[in-house]
Amino acid sequence: MYDEWVYFFTDIDTLDMRDKNQLADFVHSNHIGTILNCAAYTAVDKAEDDKINCMHINRDAVINMGEVAFSAGVKIIHVSTDYVFDGTGTRPYREDDTTNPTSFYGQSKLEGEQSLQKVCPDAAIIRTAWLYSEYGANFVKTMLRLGQAQKTLKVVCDQIGSPTYAEDLAVAMMTMMNHQSFVPGIYHFTNEGVCCWYDFAAKIMELAELDCRVYPIQTSEYPTKAIRPAYSVLDKEKIKTTFHFSIPQWEKSLEKCINTLFGK
Repeated sequence: MYDEWVYFFTDIDTLDMRDKNQLADFVHSNHIGTILNCAAYTAVDKAEDDKINCMHINRDAVINMGEVAFSAGVKIIHVSTDYVFDGTGTRPYREDDTTNPTSFYGQSKLEGEQSLQKVCPDAAIIRTAWLYSEYGANFVKTMLRLGQAQKTLKVVCDQIGSPTYAEDLAVAMMTMMNHQSFVPGIYHFTNEGVCCWYDFAAKIMELAELDCRVYPIQTSEYPTKAIRPAYSVLDKEKIKTTFHFSIPQWEKSLEKCINTLFGK
């Protein structure tokens, strides 16, 4: 799929986005046509104390990317987050709803969005939430590890959102990039459906066939340094109607991920 493209996958050991000159050289020497920025400082609680590094990555590096993309005339799709909202809403958040982050991580991501739009008005921004995959550290892999080691788990039940399988997000980004007309702006993307973290964890145990009982608890019983949005469901109508694609239900994508992890 998408084998007509040449891909360059980078990390800080091969490309430091905080260095604008290095970034510009990389884009020009490799004839980059589109930048898909999935990099971010995502340690939400750590960010409350590590504010300088968080802002360097989530805002300053994004400014560099936007300026390089604009001067080179290349497309840029940047991944952002539901944490730009305060979570007090009662209906799915639309792209033009008022932002009001309650954590420093959320503030840094919002400033990244705003700065990118200033330096590169043709940028596309995708806000997503509850992201997981077969790779790296994420909620699904943590639950599987704990579910194999413990008989019971407690998971918060009063934070509502929509899980997002990274493969589905990648397909959405590629669809945007390959669309007959690249339409800049802010978009929302998660898998379809709504659940709480407790529902998510219970489904993980069910699909993985693990003998681990999940119990619901309130957020107040599991305090964290950073405040999480209590409600972060995102309205996806704009991205679906603009780029004409459907989005899988979260349960089906979770099943696909777990089957892959277990080699099924």
